[in-house]
Amino acid sequence: MSANKRPLISFIITYYNLPTDMLVKCTDSILALPLGNDDREIILIDDGSDTSPLNALDERNKLIKYIRQQNAGLSAARNKGIEAAQGDYIQFVDGDDMLLTEPYKQCLDIIRQDKPDMLMFKMTNDNKHYHIDEGHNLRTNGAQYMTRHNLRASACGYVFKRNILNGLRFTIGILHEDEDFTPRLMLNANSLYVIRTTAYFYRERRSSITHSIDETSVSKRLDDVNGIITSLSCTAEKLNGAKKDALERRTAQLTMDYIYNTIRLTKSSAGLEARLDKLKAGGLFPLPKRYYTLKYFLFRSMTTNKTTRRILKHLLS
Repeated sequence: MSANKRPLISFIITYYNLPTDMLVKCTDSILALPLGNDDREIILIDDGSDTSPLNALDERNKLIKYIRQQNAGLSAARNKGIEAAQGDYIQFVDGDDMLLTEPYKQCLDIIRQDKPDMLMFKMTNDNKHYHIDEGHNLRTNGAQYMTRHNLRASACGYVFKRNILNGLRFTIGILHEDEDFTPRLMLNANSLYVIRTTAYFYRERRSSITHSIDETSVSKRLDDVNGIITSLSCTAEKLNGAKKDALERRTAQLTMDYIYNTIRLTKSSAGLEARLDKLKAGGLFPLPKRYYTLKYFLFRSMTTNKTTRRILKHLLS
């Protein structure tokens, strides 16, 4: 890389005890993109794996900035990558996932030509069938988008300018950290492009803690989401205008998902009522009387009183 030239994109790969063949495919998907060495920076954050994956990467090592840390979790690994990144843009990639080369070329074209603060694309768990859509691109800003649309929070589902972080980092020690990070980042995006092209392949790993159904894991997941909801709500209170409306909608939608998952995962009426009481104490329940979507409107109606909550619990059991 030239001493005076910043790369166009820093690709931050997070890795922890994954099969190395997956990491090789992940890295190769980035190297296959039409980017020269000066325009591409690959940062591999090893979150304290039992064995370093460097031997499996062979000659790729010369093109990768490898950083190993003591195991501290995904948020800490991504934060380490942010601190190391020099690119104008940042793209997060989980070590067992891949960028879809042909579709991602469209992302690069838009970035080079229009230089948006943030570009969102679609994700898929089927890397053999993907979609490239040259039209129907939505051009807006982050606040307007969140005011009018549901948000897919995955931090791997977009590429963004590094300078819009404004000090923002992932919260360490929580699950579902993207639910906290992404809406805050979007509020900083004055220009947002949303495309229908499927540019990212992700693997479903059933061993992930977010798929665990044991009582301790479920309680941890729900507690962390409750904390995120409370934090976003406090932030929304300090805002005004479109940004306030946007974060209030996002908070309401996340609260709806939280109640739904409490019913589905705990199957406990007493547990549900206890969590609703906690939401109520923070002014987060009942859900705001808004017509964000039909699903939201109906769900709000059914959670307003105990009788309809019992019906809802029966339907979801």
